[in-house]
Amino acid sequence: MAASKITRDVFGTLSDGRKVERIVLRGKGGFEARIITHGAVLQALIAPDARGGHDDVVLGHDTFAGYLAERKFFGATVGRYANRIANGQFSLDGETVQLAVNNGPNALHGGLDGFDRKLWEIADLDEGAEPAVTLTCVSPHGEENYPGRLDVRMTYRVTGPTELSLIMEARTDRPTIVNLTNHSFFNLEGATSGRSVLDHELTVAAEHFLAIDPTAIPLREPPRPVAGTPFDFREPRPVGERIRESDQQLQSGRGYDHTYCFRRDGRLGLAARLVAPRAGRIMELFTDQPGLQIYSGNYLDGTILGKGGKLIRQSDAMCLEPHIWPDAPNRPDFPSPRLDPGEVYRHHTIYRFSVRSP
Repeated sequence: MAASKITRDVFGTLSDGRKVERIVLRGKGGFEARIITHGAVLQALIAPDARGGHDDVVLGHDTFAGYLAERKFFGATVGRYANRIANGQFSLDGETVQLAVNNGPNALHGGLDGFDRKLWEIADLDEGAEPAVTLTCVSPHGEENYPGRLDVRMTYRVTGPTELSLIMEARTDRPTIVNLTNHSFFNLEGATSGRSVLDHELTVAAEHFLAIDPTAIPLREPPRPVAGTPFDFREPRPVGERIRESDQQLQSGRGYDHTYCFRRDGRLGLAARLVAPRAGRIMELFTDQPGLQIYSGNYLDGTILGKGGKLIRQSDAMCLEPHIWPDAPNRPDFPSPRLDPGEVYRHHTIYRFSVRSP
């Protein structure tokens, strides 16, 4: 009898007694995506290596208590606005909106109580050829001071033997802004391998990036060419090859913490390719979003206990976060995050895994 492509169980319990469920989606050859309803978190992603083994390749926690203890966004669905908004402030139709400031002088990842802290509802389970779970949440008008009620759907679907697709949709009842992403921390050698991601080979299909100020807000200038800078990953090279060069942008980000710019026009395309040299594991990231935040784990400081009882330290993992550019509500020259009634915000990202000989 074939194993079920979907299973669900209770992963934890909130203080008010509500249950946090875990849904496991299975592909082929041991490929699995494990999702929990708190934060619509990708709690584990099991992918094959070149030797026939399997590892979990995303950081996080083995138990629910770890996700509640500190807010680090491991695997979370982030919103209403992923990344930063300068001074937590923007104007919409002539009205000034003031958000909570929770990252230096800026608003970050939806504010004090973003989507990563919500208990999402399971709206649908699809046990067909491409197993999937759809989660939903509602953000009422005025939550975190954002205008408009926002109805959000997040679907995780196994769309190939070793491929995971994420589709995020949102609708509003009045003009607002929205920018969602998944905030997984990847280590393709394995989440508990103890190996740095600095020797991972990275390729990014972008010719420009956003230079930032010391608070990680894009400078008032057009996107900069990557050519001739440590930000040039148009050809594959190790993440850490130039990360310690004397470069003002590396200093501002304490490493890589920058948005790479694409001209997608809403079409799905290859954005990045990451390769683990020892495991021979390859991840290709496809997205329809205009930006990809590359974050080299600069602020992981060894104070968080992760999977397998291991402390999470700097460069133990990296994020590749597709989304609209940071501070776009204040930059008419950037892709717009505006959403009006009758429109549908849509974000599609795919993680596709394969292997090469180590």
